[in-house]
Amino acid sequence: MTGKKEITRAASSFSSATVLSRLLGFVRDMILARYLGASGISDAFFVAFRIPNLMRDLFAEGSMSSAFIPVLTEVNIKESSREAKRIARLTLTFIILVVGTFTIAGIILSPYIVRIIAPGFQDPDKINTTVFLTRIMFPFLLFVSLAAFTMGALNVKGVYFIPALASAWFNLTIIITIIVITYAFHNPLIAAAIGVTIGGFMQFATQLPAYIRQGYSLTPLTGFDNPYLKKMGKLIIPVMFGQAVGQLNIFISTLLASYLSEGSITYLYYSMRLIQFPIGVFGVAMAMAVLPTLSRHASSGDIPSLMTDLSYGLRLLFYLSVPSMAGLIALRQPIITMLFQRGEFTYTDTLETAYALIFYSIGIWSMVGNKVLVSAFYSLKDTKTPVKIAALALISNIFFSLMFMGPLRHGGLALANSLSSWLNFLLLFYLLRKRLRRVDGRIILRSFLKITLSSILMGIILSILANTHIWTQQGKTALKILLLGGLISTGIIVYFILSKIMKIRELKDVLSVIKK
Repeated sequence: MTGKKEITRAASSFSSATVLSRLLGFVRDMILARYLGASGISDAFFVAFRIPNLMRDLFAEGSMSSAFIPVLTEVNIKESSREAKRIARLTLTFIILVVGTFTIAGIILSPYIVRIIAPGFQDPDKINTTVFLTRIMFPFLLFVSLAAFTMGALNVKGVYFIPALASAWFNLTIIITIIVITYAFHNPLIAAAIGVTIGGFMQFATQLPAYIRQGYSLTPLTGFDNPYLKKMGKLIIPVMFGQAVGQLNIFISTLLASYLSEGSITYLYYSMRLIQFPIGVFGVAMAMAVLPTLSRHASSGDIPSLMTDLSYGLRLLFYLSVPSMAGLIALRQPIITMLFQRGEFTYTDTLETAYALIFYSIGIWSMVGNKVLVSAFYSLKDTKTPVKIAALALISNIFFSLMFMGPLRHGGLALANSLSSWLNFLLLFYLLRKRLRRVDGRIILRSFLKITLSSILMGIILSILANTHIWTQQGKTALKILLLGGLISTGIIVYFILSKIMKIRELKDVLSVIKK
């Protein structure tokens, strides 16, 4: 199988599973919005959830895949499949010991962690509630770290769909837990926190059958003085710093938003959730899809193939993500109205969330692009460069946040996040091009400009068609669903037609995947 075909197959597997997960995630958020609204209670929950979620990126999904997959791929190529499975057992044991210890420490130190991440919280009851919720959800960190490990091991074996589906089980578990516990005990806040922890366990457990079928073992193995494990350690430490810098952007937004009007943290959360749909479906999926392929090219010294497949991955990624950016901006109010506006979540909350969504959306293209570029550096076993660039982006985020949060409120924090991601992408692309000497920059730019123009035209058409008073009216849910579905379908058709007119060649690849 060629690199392009393997990337397309892997990306389509990740994307299809991620679509299901994100849809279930929206159902989860609809339930949370229904019961918690946009208030001090919801702010407490999202701050508490953000703490183990931040640690997840630090210890699990981002850092684990970036260090584990390239090294395990190298062991498979240079040693043997048997040795790769032994390294996997060592890694599993190490994760349980280290992350398990960190989880226990996090539970004990939760009061201090909450004070650091949300210093604007002054109400003692709100602080105590946040601490209690944090302690309930902290074990999620261990479970999701184990889930990330099994995902990486399966990806090395060419298994993509089952691990990508794991997060769908996470969301489904939260939905069921909230409904059941709220019905029995009338406490949706505690139900949501319990659901997060159980959902993390399900994310790990649902991968175990496939993990064992591939010949891996759950039996602990000691002997951490192993050269490949040390190599993972050398790779993962810079990545953890890089992930920490990236998560600090979210931390900064949360910290500054705690000083704004009540509900600002919640507005940012829901608008971020919406842009995470294309980021997860396209950006994360593509990054996970290209990493094993690029790692094989790098391990075998086939740099021309690495450059070709990287260029292809970026162009295909932009073709899918840029129109979603335009679509979210054009249909922001209808989408938020249908997903969240019910119960405690009011029309005013919809407008404030839509306001933040505009500013977050303009950074989608660079957020997804960053994930693929970082994967390219990781495949070359260079984990330090992305950290340095992420640190510069963090500084720019602080600067832009302080500049814009006054006049633009929570929208200014979202704008700062997008602008810093632009800077991150441009610097990464420049340095990668300098290192590889060629990454088809002109071809990527030409494709990007065509895609952007097509997306803008599609967005204008959707904005005109969506300009109706039905979204401000109560009820008429069925009609609104049909109208929103029709608008999204129209946008896809218009975009494909414009792609055909402008001769965007990625259209052919997308249509071939749809046909299959």
